[in-house]
This record gives sequence, C-alpha cells and structure tokens, in this order.
Amino acid sequence: MDNTPAKILITEPTEIFIFLIALVGFIFYISDKKYIKKVFDVLPFVFWIYFLPMVATTIGVTPDSSPLYKWISRYILPTSLILLFLSANIPAIMKLGPKALITMLTGSFGIVIGAPIVYFFMRSSFPPLAWKGIGALAGSWIGGSANMTAIKESLNTPTEVFTPVAITDVIVGYGWMAIIVALSVFQQKFDKWNKADTTLLVEVNERMRQIELSRSKTLITPKLLIMLGMSFLIALLCIKLGYAVGGYIEKAIPKISYIFTSFTIVVILVTIIGIGLSFTKVSQLEDYGASKVGYAMFYILLASIGAQANLGQIIKAPLYIIFGVIWILIHVTCLFLLIKIFKIPIFFAATASQANIGGPVSAPIVAAVYQPSLAVVGLLMAILGNIIGTFLGLTVAWLCSLLAGG
Repeated sequence: MDNTPAKILITEPTEIFIFLIALVGFIFYISDKKYIKKVFDVLPFVFWIYFLPMVATTIGVTPDSSPLYKWISRYILPTSLILLFLSANIPAIMKLGPKALITMLTGSFGIVIGAPIVYFFMRSSFPPLAWKGIGALAGSWIGGSANMTAIKESLNTPTEVFTPVAITDVIVGYGWMAIIVALSVFQQKFDKWNKADTTLLVEVNERMRQIELSRSKTLITPKLLIMLGMSFLIALLCIKLGYAVGGYIEKAIPKISYIFTSFTIVVILVTIIGIGLSFTKVSQLEDYGASKVGYAMFYILLASIGAQANLGQIIKAPLYIIFGVIWILIHVTCLFLLIKIFKIPIFFAATASQANIGGPVSAPIVAAVYQPSLAVVGLLMAILGNIIGTFLGLTVAWLCSLLAGG
C-alpha cells in the first residue's frame, strides 16, 4: 500500500464517513446547477459518486483500507436491499425471461476463454507460476473475492504471484465499473442503434413509475424511523444468522464453504426476506419513499467502494494491468456479440458484466443505474457468479497451466 496513516489527511472512520456523505451531498447539489449540468449529462452523477472518492484516496485525502468500508458493506448493503426490495415487482421481473441468465453466463464465458488467449501471447513475460494468480483473478472476476481467496489457497499461490493480480483486481475492476456507470447515459441511444427489444424493460419501469405516482406520500418522521428500524433490524438478524450458518458450514462441510460464505448467505437471506415482504402490507412503506431511502444508502456504499481504489498502485503491476485490460476487452466482446446478434438491451450486458467483475455489492448498483426498478436482477446475477466462480476460476488456472507447461 502506498499510503501510510501519516500521509493520509483523514483516517478516523467517523471522519471518513462524514467526508463521504458530504461529498455525495455536494455532488447532488451541483448536479442541477446550470454552469455544470452539461458535464452531468455526459457523465451521470453516479459516476462522480464513485470516481471522486477514488481520486480522494489517490491524492491522500482518504485511505484505501479502513474498518469503515467493511462496516458499510456489512450493514448498509443488506439494509438498503431490504428497503429496495419492498418495491420489487416480481411478476414483472419474471417476464424478463432467460435473458438475464444467458447474458450472465456469456460474460462468464468471456472471462474463461479470455485468460488463456491473452496468457498465450504474454506468458513469456510472466513468472512460471503466474497461472495460479490468473486463476485466482478469474475466480474474482466471475464470482467475487471469496472465490478468489478459495482458489488462491487451493492452488497454494505464492505471495509474489498473488499480490500483482490483487492490485489488478482493484485497479482494472474498479476502473471498468466507472466506465460502465459512465456509459449508462448512452443506454437509449445504444439500444435504438442495436434495435434492441426494450418493450419489457419499458413496461416494468413504467409500471413502477405509475405505482410510485399513485402511492407517493410525503415522508414523515414516524415512517422514516419505522423504515430504518425495520430494515436495520432485519439486516442485523440476517447477518447474525448468516454468519452462524456460514461458520457451521465451514466446520461441517468445508468443501462448499468457499461457495456459501457467511456474507453470501446473508445476501441470500436478505433477498428472500425482502422479496417476501414486497408481497405484504409492509410494502406500503414504499408509499413514503422506502426505495429512495434505500438508494441514499446505496450512494454512500458506492462512494465507499470508490474510496478503496488507489490509482497510484497502477505502477506496481503494469504488465498484469495490461493483461487485465485486454482480458476484460475479450469479456466485453463476448457480451457485445450476444446483445448485437439477439438484440438484447444493453442493461443486461452492463449488469452481467458488473455481476462478474464486481460481484454482489456493486452489481445491484449498476443495475439500478441503468434501470432503477431492477436492482434485484443484478443481485441475482452476482449470486450465480458466486456459485460458479470457483469452479470456472480453477478451470482457467488449469488451461493457463497447460500453456505454461504444467
């Protein structure tokens, strides 16, 4: 890590939290100003919520590692998902059909074939055991960090091999998320050029908009406190249960513990409960803006994700970063060919890509950026990635090992 506490301006978790909230608030404040509105027309405010904390970390204002970031992911993410799922229109989402699944698997396929292709041309520049680190990175870019760790340990990956791919995971992965978010402003133009069938997407969002208009009421303090109390309590119970079950699985069935990690179980529980509540009277909290409160939490989460990326680390692993960029381009090419041939809306490609490269924390955010009512699609894609990530990552390691000579 480049930075040390002595070099960083803000290190205390509470102060970092205040800084991030203030930064998000400032971005929203200036986004409607006439003198800068054109900038936000090109790069949406969500991009800046992600990018500016990244800049702050790079120049030494905030650290790239803090207990706060883990706390936000652990508590704010499940709490916000509960509030967002209250407005979920499951019957409408089900009408989207197999497109989400097919697009997600195509993205994963691009990661699997991309690694050995790039490695074939660059293998002479890497150390003999680099294929182990590449396999671990593939696990991360299909499933998530838990899959990456599982592959690292199962292959006994040396530290000198794992460190540069871990840096690549952060720099290239976060950089790609910034690009995906920035491209959201061109969504309609791209779908029109591609002649994509967006009928169902338009229908779902229009239905949600009409529901919101018919149910919209002024947010009052009692309702806000009920929302926060209920969502935080449910999230806490899911966290407690998820980590208890995860600990049991780790001891009793260690062979599958890398798939069903404690936090994966938490996300699954939150998803089930949140969707279940959307069919009950609790969903009436959406009348008072439950999803808006959920999105506010999401923006704080997004800012904390951006703050974990230090662009200064690029100089530590230039070769691996070049490798990663080309690798992702192959992944993107596979997705592009799919949505071009079958006229699939770019929403599915963007969400699937982030579900692969980013995982369950960021995939719902990207999904919501493109289609505000479909954050749940990104989450479900990411959960699938968690399940298959380790197996496919090990496959990538095996393929690259053949090219390396065993």
